Amino acid sequence: MIELDRAGRSFKVKRNVVHAVRELSFTVSAGEFVGYLGPNGAGKSTTIKMLCGILTPTSGKVRVAGLDPSRRRTTLARRIGVVFGQRTTLWWDLPLADSFELIRHLYKVERAAFTARLGELTETLDLGGFLRTPVRQLSLGQRMRGDLAAALLHAPDVLVLDEPTIGLDVVSKAGIRDFLLRLNTERGVTVLLTTHDLGDIERLCRRVMLIDHGRLAFDGSLDDLMATAPGHASIEDVVTRLYTGPGTT
Repeated sequence: MIELDRAGRSFKVKRNVVHAVRELSFTVSAGEFVGYLGPNGAGKSTTIKMLCGILTPTSGKVRVAGLDPSRRRTTLARRIGVVFGQRTTLWWDLPLADSFELIRHLYKVERAAFTARLGELTETLDLGGFLRTPVRQLSLGQRMRGDLAAALLHAPDVLVLDEPTIGLDVVSKAGIRDFLLRLNTERGVTVLLTTHDLGDIERLCRRVMLIDHGRLAFDGSLDDLMATAPGHASIEDVVTRLYTGPGTT
């Protein structure tokens, strides 16, 4: 905050300390599919950035796959995959296939393993029709499928998803949901999902964590979450009630 004196000749700056997250503690076990919810500004993105090693916490400890993300970021990158729905990790002017080839080199994936994995992802995510298309020419649904494939080419143990279905049509969204569910149930990949689309949570997550003002407001099963509201409330009603107080709709 900046203050002027009455004559408007001088000023001083007051610094306000804002804790993006505070006293936040949770553990996600191998093979879980966890939804991480919160209103804008609640601390979700800060949490994700700490888990990925982009930000370093001012206190406390973070461990992902047994590693300190801020100290072992390069090593951790080979153990996790990250998808940001509003930002792509693909090269904008290159064909999708060329982006995948560059990612192979970045992660030092052996050619045979890469070819097998890409073939499987191409079939599962239906990428074949646009592998040679520049990323900038892809539809949003096609790009999201490409980003998912890119995050999985090095076979990560953990997948962190930030709004992976944002802006997608119903068909594209259903396809990605089905893919993620099979990835978790059949391959045992641990998934942490942040989203404002509560349909994603209902269809994918067995456990839900809610963060509000940097603190964990709820951690439990989806059934336990729904039980916090009486009657036949929708998940939107339940989440809104938790954030705005009992009796508010």
